[in-house]
Amino acid sequence: TWPTSTGTVQFAEAHIIKAGEIFDGKMQTFERSDVKCEGQTESGGSTAVFQLEAGATLKNAIIGVNQMEGVHCDDHDCTIDNVWWDDVCEDALSIKGGTASSVSTVTGGGARSADDKVIQHNGFGTVKIDGFYGEDIGKLYRSCGTCGDKARKVSVSNVYIVNPDNAVVTVNKNWNDEATLSNIWVKSSGDKVKICQWSQGNANGEPSMLGDGPSPPLC
Repeated sequence: TWPTSTGTVQFAEAHIIKAGEIFDGKMQTFERSDVKCEGQTESGGSTAVFQLEAGATLKNAIIGVNQMEGVHCDDHDCTIDNVWWDDVCEDALSIKGGTASSVSTVTGGGARSADDKVIQHNGFGTVKIDGFYGEDIGKLYRSCGTCGDKARKVSVSNVYIVNPDNAVVTVNKNWNDEATLSNIWVKSSGDKVKICQWSQGNANGEPSMLGDGPSPPLC
């Protein structure tokens, strides 16, 4: 069930959650007062609603329609707990920075109306997604296909996706990504949905899709 907002808070700039801090949104809707969505226009963290420093936590929040980049974890080891995106713009959550041992977690929550990806993983390390709901989205998770040779890992469990346009997860074969998926539920009125697809990462252009389906340890 999509949560009911307890009120609306508008920020005139991205709200920074400091390293190690826990921000409890108490199920309010958070958005920007000075930013409107411009579709798939790349804009960076300055148009996000929240920017999380290393080890920060955002919980119990709804991200409203007036924003472009949603939530940014530009360092590493962020915790996203029960966060809902009402209408995804460029993407919902961007995860950057970190090292091979970094782990960011997304627990509960959901996102809807994403033309492309919900979670964009540009940095190093692992992203763990559990108990997430997606509706009318392009894909749930994308390991960056243009960010250079970085092996990323993702685990996805207990998710329910309605009408994904493209795939649940997309990873890069040539950069040795690893995706582990369990208990994935998909409801789609369209063609066969790719649960885990893989591409040829390309730091100098658009990545090309190579295939999909189980292919350990890639998928």
